[in-house]
Amino acid sequence: MERTRRPALYPRLVAALAAAVLTAGGLVAVAQTARAADADIARNGGFESGLTGWSCTAGSGSVVTTPVHGGSGALKGTPAGNDNAKCSQTVTVKPDSAYTLSSWVRGDYVYLGASGTGTTDVSTWTQSAPDWQRLTTSFRTGPGTTSVTVYTHGWYGTPAYYADDLTLVGPGGASEQPPAVPTGLKADSVTSTSVALSWAPVAGATGYTVYRGAAKALDVSGTSATVTGLSPATAYSFQVAATNAAGASALSPAVTATTSASGGGGGGGTDLPAHALVGYLHSSFANGSGYTRMADVPASWDVINLAFGEPTSVTSGDIRFGLCPAAECPNVESAAEFKAAIKAKQAAGKKVLISIGGANGQVQLSTTAARDTFVSSVSKIIDEYGLDGLDIDFEGHSLSLNTGDTDFRNPTTPVVVNLISAIKTLKAKYGADFVLTMAPETFFVQLGYQYYGSGPWGGQDPRAGSYLPVIHALRDDLTLLHVQDYNSGPIMGLDNQYHSMGGADFHIAMTDMLLTGFPVAGDTTKVFPALRPDQVAIGLPASTQAGNGHTSPAEVNKALNCLTKKTDCGSYQTHGTWPALRGLMTWSINWDRFNQWEFSRNFDAYFG
Repeated sequence: MERTRRPALYPRLVAALAAAVLTAGGLVAVAQTARAADADIARNGGFESGLTGWSCTAGSGSVVTTPVHGGSGALKGTPAGNDNAKCSQTVTVKPDSAYTLSSWVRGDYVYLGASGTGTTDVSTWTQSAPDWQRLTTSFRTGPGTTSVTVYTHGWYGTPAYYADDLTLVGPGGASEQPPAVPTGLKADSVTSTSVALSWAPVAGATGYTVYRGAAKALDVSGTSATVTGLSPATAYSFQVAATNAAGASALSPAVTATTSASGGGGGGGTDLPAHALVGYLHSSFANGSGYTRMADVPASWDVINLAFGEPTSVTSGDIRFGLCPAAECPNVESAAEFKAAIKAKQAAGKKVLISIGGANGQVQLSTTAARDTFVSSVSKIIDEYGLDGLDIDFEGHSLSLNTGDTDFRNPTTPVVVNLISAIKTLKAKYGADFVLTMAPETFFVQLGYQYYGSGPWGGQDPRAGSYLPVIHALRDDLTLLHVQDYNSGPIMGLDNQYHSMGGADFHIAMTDMLLTGFPVAGDTTKVFPALRPDQVAIGLPASTQAGNGHTSPAEVNKALNCLTKKTDCGSYQTHGTWPALRGLMTWSINWDRFNQWEFSRNFDAYFG
C-alpha cells in the first residue's frame, strides 16, 4: 500500500514478455507435405456431433446449422469481454512426424493453430473472411511429443466467427487411454467446514474429479482442491480420479480427514467473524485523506492494520513505528490514548496488527543478523502496543529471487528464507492466537502463473511470483491473504486470458487462482496448492483517490456473488464456489472515511 498513488508496477514487463512470446511462437508455418498414407486424426472436425471432443473457453462455443461449409453443423465462437472464444482439442500424435492443420473459417480475425508440438508452435489467421476461407498451417512434432492441442479462436471485442471441416492430417499416434490412478492423495489442512487436498500429477490427465465418500464433490484442472460445506467434528473420506478425453481412471486409495470442532486449521485470529472487513489505518503519517484516530474507527472494521512499521534502512531489519507527528497530524491522539483505544477495540472482538513495509518501507532481510533484528524489533512494537499480530506488506524490491531459485517449495534466496524463518519465530513466540496476514501485489503472486523469478535461463524480472514461497511455507500459520487487486497491470488468469483491474472480472479471476491453485510458471510438476477460502480476502482501494483500479460497489458485489454463489460471473468460469470466502480488505480506512464510508457500508449491507 502507498502513501500516495503510484504507477502500476509492471505493465511494460508484461507487455514485453507477451510480445516476446507472440514473436517466438506466433505466425510461422513450416511447409511440410503429409504422406499419402496419412489420415485426418482430428475428432469431430466437422462439428456433426455438437461440441464432442472440443473445449471452448468461458462457454463461448456452440454448434449452428447455418452457415455451414459442409454437413449439417459448424462451430460458432463468440468472443466476449476478455475472452477470445478459443475452442480446442488435444490429439494423440507420433513423435518426429509431419502434420498439416486446415480449417474452413468465416468472420473477422479468425485464428487457427497448434500448440505443444515440441518444436515450433504454429498459427495462421485471416483478417476478414466474409465467406468461407480455408486456413492451413503445418508443423513437425518433437522427438518426445505424443499429443498436440489444435485450436481456433476469434479476437477480443469482435463479432462471432465460424469454423468447419477442421482436419489434422498426419500419422495417428497410439490410441489415447484413460490416465493412471492418482497417487499421493493427502489432506493438507483442515478447518471446521473444509478440507484442503492435494495429490501427485498424472501424465496424460487433463483434469481430476474429487469424491467425498461415494458422491462427486468437484472437478478441478490442477492437483489440489478444497472441499467446503462440511460439518464440524466429522470424519470424511476422500478419493480422486484422473480424467482425459478417453475417460476416467479408477479411484485413488481413500484418505480420511476429520474436521475440527470449531474454526481453525492454521493461523491465529480464528475467532474472526465468518466474513471479515480488513482495513489499513494511516497511523504514522498523514496524506490527503486526513488523520483518523483509533477511537474513531467504526465498529465495521474487524481487522485494523497499523500503517506502517518501517526499517531504519533497507537491509537493517530494524523496524520502527511511531504515531504521526503533531506537526503533520494536528488531531493525533497521545500514545496513551492510542493504546487505550487499541484495548477497547480488542475488547470488542477486533484485531489490531502492525503492518510492516508499504510502498516506502523496503525491507530486505539479506542476512541472519537482519533476520534476528527484525524479530526483536517487531516483537518490541507488538509488546509496546499490545497488538494481536503482524501484517506483511512487502512491496517494491523487498522480495526477489536469485538466479537459479526456481522451486517455490524449496526457496534458496536469503531474503526469502530469512523472512520465512523470522515469521515462524514470531509465531512460535506468541502462540496459536498470533494473527498473520499478508498483502502482496498481483505481480508477486498471480503473475507467478506465467513467470517465476528470473526464469530458468535468466532475464526475467526476479521479483515475479516471489511471494509464493513465503505464502506456501507459512500457509499453516497464515490467517489471511489479501492480495492487492489494484495498482496492477493485466494478469493472465487460469483461463489463459488477460484480466484488467477495475471490474468484477479481475477480482473473480485473481481470487479463483488462489482458491484453485495453479502451476507455477506453467510447470505442472510445481503446483501452488489452493488456499482455504477462510484464509482469503479480496484487496481493493476504498476510493478513486486511494489507488488505481477502484471498483464500484456494484462490481464488488458481482465479484462476491460469483465467488460465493456462482452467480454474476460474466464470461469467466470459476473452478468452484466458496461461500466461506473470508471477506474484503481495503486501502484504507482513512480513504473510506474520506469517501463517506462507501466501502464499509457496502460490505455491511452485503453481509448483513
